[in-house]
Amino acid sequence: MTKESTLLQAGERVDELPAADIKIIQSDQVFAFSLDAVILAYFVRPNHRHRLKVVDLCAGNGAVGLFLHEKLGGHFTEIEIQPRLAEMAQRSIELNDLADRYRVVTDDLANVYRSVPKDSADIVVCNPPYFTDLPQSEKNPNPYLAVARHEIKTNLSTVVDRMSGLLKMNGHAYLVHRPSRLTEILAKLAAARLVPKRLQFVYPRSGRDANMVVIEAIKDGKPGGLKVNAPLIVHQGQDYSPAVKEMLYG
Repeated sequence: MTKESTLLQAGERVDELPAADIKIIQSDQVFAFSLDAVILAYFVRPNHRHRLKVVDLCAGNGAVGLFLHEKLGGHFTEIEIQPRLAEMAQRSIELNDLADRYRVVTDDLANVYRSVPKDSADIVVCNPPYFTDLPQSEKNPNPYLAVARHEIKTNLSTVVDRMSGLLKMNGHAYLVHRPSRLTEILAKLAAARLVPKRLQFVYPRSGRDANMVVIEAIKDGKPGGLKVNAPLIVHQGQDYSPAVKEMLYG
């Protein structure tokens, strides 16, 4: 019996990200990572310090944090409110033999200071729900997917506040979100002492509007100096662009 077969439950499969040499336990019944997780992890700057402390908020099945295992040194804490997804993340950690470097905390990120002290993290990453939770909002009937996509269990204000609160001075925050909320995001980052330093827009195809933005901010960083990276185009014709193929396959 293989390690994969002992760790998989009904309705689950193992997907691989060859570029990061990682296997992830997935299930379309509850949640499966998408390209935004890969793009966010790729956007993070490498840092191989042995004592690095990394926190992944809204961790889901652990994809973003696990994709960073070679890029970042130190120890990772994955915070996920949905027990089923947190448990899947834990099994993916075991599948990749990374239990010595990762821990999963099943809790609301609003309570994160119970698990990770304030002002202690070097890097905080987050792939949060993109859509506000309004009465008229159309939500996925699958509650797992609804929580992943809409601000039902958390919201942008809480995410940004906890990112800042967790970080040491000059720590780095990384966030992926929708361009339609960029003005709001930048205002909340500024209010939380997070200074944007790098930004990249992601476009589904050449000639289309951006549908994603990734942002790097530094806690108590010097004002100004924002760099906007070259656009990332996801598709060329019927295939992924060379840049996205590199993120996926190395």
